[in-house]
Amino acid sequence: MTAKLVIPAPPLEIQLKLDTYPAAARKMLLALRAQIFTCAHNLTITDLVESQKWGEAAYSCKSGSTLRIDYKASNPDYCAVYFHCQSKLVATFKALYGDTFKYEGKRAILLPIAHAIPEQLNHCIRLALQYHQVKHLPLLGA
Repeated sequence: MTAKLVIPAPPLEIQLKLDTYPAAARKMLLALRAQIFTCAHNLTITDLVESQKWGEAAYSCKSGSTLRIDYKASNPDYCAVYFHCQSKLVATFKALYGDTFKYEGKRAILLPIAHAIPEQLNHCIRLALQYHQVKHLPLLGA
């Protein structure tokens, strides 16, 4: 029997940062956060750590590459999911999903705040959370 997923409240430092953002950006970031916890739960990852890195909400586990999520006032129509720029993650997402997403170089997927989060992002999150297990595979085993 699978344990029921309970998404914890954000750590205080992350909640305080979220509270400074416009409502629509905060709503999307909370949805992204829930998606990360849900993907980790579905992969039976039990060591997901939520922290703040470089002023951004960060999610890490031993099997994966750290993901970060944030909103930048300098790019007010988007929220971003950041990946380690030296990984194969964003290059793989571009190969798999092309223009489904808007990308920021080799480090981020930009998500329009005014639109729903594409379903394909679940796969991107799963690949990041399992990165150390799949990094040797073509297209990360996708």
